[in-house]
Amino acid sequence: MARLPRISPVGIPVHVIQRGNNRQVCFVADEDYIAYVGWLKEYSQKYGVDIHAWVLMTNHVHLLCTPQRDGAISKMMQSLGRRYVRYFNHEYKRTGTLWEGRYKSCLVEAREYLLVLYRYIELNPVRAEMVSDPADYRWSSYQVNGLGKTSELCTAHQELLGLDVNPKKRQERYRALFASHVDGLLLEEIRTSSNKGMAVGNDLFKEQIERLTGRRMRPKKRGRPVGWREKVR
Repeated sequence: MARLPRISPVGIPVHVIQRGNNRQVCFVADEDYIAYVGWLKEYSQKYGVDIHAWVLMTNHVHLLCTPQRDGAISKMMQSLGRRYVRYFNHEYKRTGTLWEGRYKSCLVEAREYLLVLYRYIELNPVRAEMVSDPADYRWSSYQVNGLGKTSELCTAHQELLGLDVNPKKRQERYRALFASHVDGLLLEEIRTSSNKGMAVGNDLFKEQIERLTGRRMRPKKRGRPVGWREKVR
């Protein structure tokens, strides 16, 4: 059975996950993180992808991005993945695959869910108990979005800019969002949707994407098991 193509309509945010094969380490030294971030910047600009938030964990990557051209995310991830694998294999004298197949992704409804995805991504090191404050983790976009660090990689989404017109106040309000973790049920929805290529958003958004793409964006409702009437009698 042929694999379904990735869905990434122009202008709609996408959460992307790229995992190491068998959860193997993908970033060993600082130079590895630096190389990946540099190529992410290069290929996102080359193919027309706005990067809003990102985090590099030791064995996987999260991106929140918006394509500005058809097929932009797929082209970016293919070029980035191949180049980094060549670098990593040469650097550590190894051969073979590094990534766990194709990247996973889900579409994100901006108005209600985009800032949740910002938090979900940049809180990864905190959930993994690598740091207690996202500001202490070097390899994420939190220092850009929350502390105002200059970056040629990140492009602020309108939902982020809408927090306040004043950059300092906007960063303050953004940091305030991190006072609490993402709710457990919402965490599960994000993970399930990302792994299954569905959508994170309200029902109207999911219906619109289903009509646009002809693909199911919601899990099938569970039916009653065969013989359920006999079991309850």
